Amino acid sequence: MTKENVSQIDGHTTAPAADIPATTKGDPAKKAILVASFGTSYNDSREKTIGAIEKAISLAYPGYALKRAFTSRMVINKLKKRDGLKIDNVDEAMCSLVLEGYGTVIVQPTHVMNGYEYEEMLSLVEPYKGSFEALHVGSPLLTSEEDYARLAEAVAAEIPETNLENTAVVLMGHGTDHFANSAYAALDYRMKDMGYHNIFIGTVENYPDLDTVKKRVAAHQAKKVVLYPLMIVAGDHANNDMAGDGEGSWKTAFEEEGYEVECILKGLGEYEGIRRMFVERVDLAIAERR
Repeated sequence: MTKENVSQIDGHTTAPAADIPATTKGDPAKKAILVASFGTSYNDSREKTIGAIEKAISLAYPGYALKRAFTSRMVINKLKKRDGLKIDNVDEAMCSLVLEGYGTVIVQPTHVMNGYEYEEMLSLVEPYKGSFEALHVGSPLLTSEEDYARLAEAVAAEIPETNLENTAVVLMGHGTDHFANSAYAALDYRMKDMGYHNIFIGTVENYPDLDTVKKRVAAHQAKKVVLYPLMIVAGDHANNDMAGDGEGSWKTAFEEEGYEVECILKGLGEYEGIRRMFVERVDLAIAERR
């Protein structure tokens, strides 16, 4: 590959998929797992969440090299400018795997649902299908019907306020205008059906929105509200939109309604049950390869 075939993506030098020879298959015995995450510029949360998920997967599959990619261009650029930290986007990571001679690759996203980020990741992986002997992609957390119950159990098991009298637990998700946003309402319904009556789910950018959650908390007659992020990391949304002291944050909104409010900055990646779910997704992807 010559310099003329190298392009710039978000300020990073990378070879586009079109320039990778289709006949390049790599050594099938040389195996890697690429963990693709949205990413975060919050360093502490990144290691507690994304780093912890990657470690769990690496421990479960010591015969595979563990690689990292972020899907957020904004996060990648911020980390490079602020910290001098270079993290590959998905295209760069896939290109590197080809050039390093890997023949067996599993791509495991840490996305919560099958939304825009996941679809974009798939579109970036697709051109590389002819470049490996085996290439399979794992699924996001909420994919099958069973996943909703598994996620509900994993979260409720680590929330001490679950079904605590006079207390409402509010899980704040991101939200999206993608049709996959229905996963939030479905998860809320499933949690109630499983007996977690004081857990309420809302989103920053779609439905159920803050006003909807406030009405449900009021109907529950709670005196205290405990806020948790329903996101892989406790990043910008968790620290500002959820736990910020400024006008418009969920913390401030509930305090103005007269509730005692506590904020727990704990991303889903810190939950053992969630990490186990991601390891199982890698299991399924590897089983598909066999």
